[in-house]
Amino acid sequence: MAKKKKTTVKKAKTPRFQGLKSFFKNRQAQTVFGFFLVLFSVFLFAAFISFLFSWKADQSELMEFTNRSSSVKNLLGKIGHTFSNFFIYKGFGVAAFIIPILLFLSGMYILFQVSLKKIRKSWFWGLLGMLWFAILFGFFAINDSLLSGIVGFELNDYLQQFLGRTGIALLLLFSLLAYLAIRFKLNANHISSLFKKKEKLITDDSTGDIIEETSTQENTNIELDAVSETKSEFEMSVEDLKPTISNYLGKKDEKVKEKEDLTLDIELKKPEETEVKIDVEKIVEEDHETKNLSDKLVKDFGEFDPTLDLGNYKFPTLNLLREFNESISINQEELEANKNKIVETLNNYKIGIAKIKATVGPTVTLYEIVPEAGVRISKIKNLEDDIALSLAALGIRIIAPIPGRGTIGIEVPNKNATMVSMKSMISSSKFQKSEMELPIAFGKTISNESFVVDLAKMPHLLMAGATGQGKSVGLNVVLTSLLYKKHPAEVKFVLVDPKKVELTLFNKIERHYLAKLPDSEEAIITDTTKVVNTLNSLCIEMDARYDLLKDAMVRNIKEYNTKFKARKLNPENGHKFLPYIVLVIDEFADLIMTAGKEVETPIARLAQLARAIGIHLIVATQRPSVNVITGIIKANFPARVAFRVTSKIDSRTILDSGGADQLIGKGDMLFTNGNEMVRIQCAFVDTPEIEKITDFIGSQRAYPEAYLLPEYSGEESGTSLDIDINDRDSLFKDAALVIVNAQQGSASLLQRKLKLGYNRAGRIIDQLEAAGIVGHFEGSKARQVYVPDEMALNQLLENEKK
Repeated sequence: MAKKKKTTVKKAKTPRFQGLKSFFKNRQAQTVFGFFLVLFSVFLFAAFISFLFSWKADQSELMEFTNRSSSVKNLLGKIGHTFSNFFIYKGFGVAAFIIPILLFLSGMYILFQVSLKKIRKSWFWGLLGMLWFAILFGFFAINDSLLSGIVGFELNDYLQQFLGRTGIALLLLFSLLAYLAIRFKLNANHISSLFKKKEKLITDDSTGDIIEETSTQENTNIELDAVSETKSEFEMSVEDLKPTISNYLGKKDEKVKEKEDLTLDIELKKPEETEVKIDVEKIVEEDHETKNLSDKLVKDFGEFDPTLDLGNYKFPTLNLLREFNESISINQEELEANKNKIVETLNNYKIGIAKIKATVGPTVTLYEIVPEAGVRISKIKNLEDDIALSLAALGIRIIAPIPGRGTIGIEVPNKNATMVSMKSMISSSKFQKSEMELPIAFGKTISNESFVVDLAKMPHLLMAGATGQGKSVGLNVVLTSLLYKKHPAEVKFVLVDPKKVELTLFNKIERHYLAKLPDSEEAIITDTTKVVNTLNSLCIEMDARYDLLKDAMVRNIKEYNTKFKARKLNPENGHKFLPYIVLVIDEFADLIMTAGKEVETPIARLAQLARAIGIHLIVATQRPSVNVITGIIKANFPARVAFRVTSKIDSRTILDSGGADQLIGKGDMLFTNGNEMVRIQCAFVDTPEIEKITDFIGSQRAYPEAYLLPEYSGEESGTSLDIDINDRDSLFKDAALVIVNAQQGSASLLQRKLKLGYNRAGRIIDQLEAAGIVGHFEGSKARQVYVPDEMALNQLLENEKK
């Protein structure tokens, strides 16, 4: 009987609490309640402030809450006066202002889903602080009941009978020190160190006045000299209107360097030491047992090295690449002539220039202009064609303004362009010392600096450009960069080449770096149907890798591989070292035209999900129309490279802005990763260089076969099984007549003519294929019809009955 009573009590209580929990767990209810608390706190705060000025007048008159004739001077009316009178006059005095602050914070915490512990903590300390301030104001303001409120006055009067004024002062001081010690974790050592610092500052101030005065004088002299130097180099003389110009190839201010170094030394060193100590303590306390196991394995066998299978593998050497003369020849006459023409053109339109500077790059010179005050930027930007006409040059681009500099840039092509070799990019310290996962050395910027980016952080790359503008060379630059930096065990390539001639040289490194389907003969994919199967196979590989990451309880491939190398994952449970997979598609427009949605859907899926598990896409196209680069693809490819295109529409399709139509070609490109655009001269890799690199890698010991992707069998590949005549659809003959008369075998035709659903029409198409009336599935194309006319169809059906 007792058990039954207990169960009945539980049944009666649980629904109420469940209702409350479900109400507060609802996001809409939280939002409404949060907004209510925020607005109510503003209401109380305004009422409290108004009460401070109108409380005497409102209390002198007898206020009846329901009587309409009685009025109050409080800005929030009778309700505001009632709340203020209760909390301030009858409550805690001025300390009651803590209540609206707490309500505001609680509302914001609820809106942004902060934990309840933080809300409770803020209310606990807030109410204690309100009580402490009420007693403190009551201690000092004896006759002013508004300052302390009735609660503060009465508590102060009550405590004075037992402790006296001195005892209350000591009690308040003790509670303040206890609050600081508990809340901010202060101790005696902190207080003593503060006093020591003050003494040092006093002594330093007394002895260092003379030094400071002399140093300030010297600094002002140096700064004045620097200003005069910059004026003489960069600023045009306003009287003669003949601006002077000089070339800047990476000069920096030494003072700024020294200041930056000092701030880095002070800010970075101390917190690093404390963080390391905390992390070590946590690891020792929490993961003691697992660390012991992994440490034993690492001590006995060492960390797992995925490159041991090809331990004697040697990276390609630099002498395989050609060397060009890359010294930039600065033609002073050309620079002066361009500068004078720019100044004259702008002066013709009454645009004054305060300062002008030139930065010479491999193919383009950037003229940075500071216009005079009051000049509109749009006015200069509209003169792009006029400046190009005066300079008689192609590919002039105006950047107004240059992000982060506060100047307007005019990019003018050099008459004698300098070629950027791949050898200089690979040998650059920026590439050699980079700790990126998948570094790509694209080329050199306008300031002649090597431009290296990480493909793993992009995470996918879209390349576009007209024929002959350097798009295929750009793909070779990407592949060469990865071949020079990553071991065959660390990265694999899936190469798709519909043109069949661009990527054939990489066949020699099939067993080192390439990945392919199990049943395919060639690693480089040229057939459209195989492309569809490969993309779907990569989707299967992606799902399998996500399952491995889920079992290993990690978030990305980098964490997974480090955990696997530390021997914390058991290979018997299916775990293995995961190489990066880079999918390169050379001509995407051709695939879209032949396969359509069958290609677009898996590519969009890979672009959305494959970043975390190390599958990265590089898609190149010659024809960057909206039909090829759809909105779904563009949304998932934030990193884009644009070579020269013919129209502004194509430029906006690739970069969402103009600029690619003003490039000069021959490797001149714009790179954007969702932020600002960077103009780069792409490095040049010739076919003989690629051949030497692939021969060098191919001559070394390789894996037994290429990296095999999961098997994929097409869902709509038709059926080769014989279907029983008795199991045929009742509309089989009618459907056969429709197909034969139209000479087009497609399920959509049956849907329209016979008013069928897609599933039934698909089954009838399979039955027609089994009967030999239509051919097999050919992607987006209609099936071939084998029966020429109605007579041949009737004869075929009669023969089947016999």
